Amino acid sequence: MVKAKANFYVVWQGRETGVFESWTACEQVVKGVAAQYKGFATREEAERALAEGAEKYITPRSTSKKTESTSLSLKDLSPLEMQQHGVILPALAVDAACSGNPGKMEFRGVIADTGTEVFHRGPYVGGTNNIGEFLAIVLGLAYLKKHQLPWVLYSDSKTAIAWIKQKKCKTQLEWNAHNQDLLLAVRAAEKWLVENTWTTSIYKWETEKWGEIPADFGRK
Repeated sequence: MVKAKANFYVVWQGRETGVFESWTACEQVVKGVAAQYKGFATREEAERALAEGAEKYITPRSTSKKTESTSLSLKDLSPLEMQQHGVILPALAVDAACSGNPGKMEFRGVIADTGTEVFHRGPYVGGTNNIGEFLAIVLGLAYLKKHQLPWVLYSDSKTAIAWIKQKKCKTQLEWNAHNQDLLLAVRAAEKWLVENTWTTSIYKWETEKWGEIPADFGRK
């Protein structure tokens, strides 16, 4: 049986929602963000699907063989499944990785349900994982504010989240000429926190329940 060509696209979640008359128009509102959409052959089908909701038309992938420790990235679970597990979407997830303590450190931010990387900094020498987590949250807040995205932000570091609330990186790391670039990055981040306001909600990623955060570097 030949599958009917999609002429209309329903977007239930994206930069905009509604029925779009071409893939080009649809792509503009779903690319790079957490989105739920599907193509239909006729406008009548598309409008009915829009009214009935995504749950009826986007079939969750089976999770019968998954455990609670399975990482919730799009390659494992659909956005709908992530939400069913308690993850708030759309969201930006941030994480850091450090080889040694102190050691070579880097951090990044990704769109939680797609794994699309939106920023990556480092490596910095003479850093720590907590400093990287702190910098990742600050850059994540700045990214969401700059692009006016009303998302939430996830970090798996209680320490870094506490530092954000205090607007201060309270590391005990000894600063020297060897890690001066990292010190400058920390001072710039603290300055941003003092000089800016934000509406983004910051949540702790529940690793034990959801698996590794989507921004994880996968080096454990």
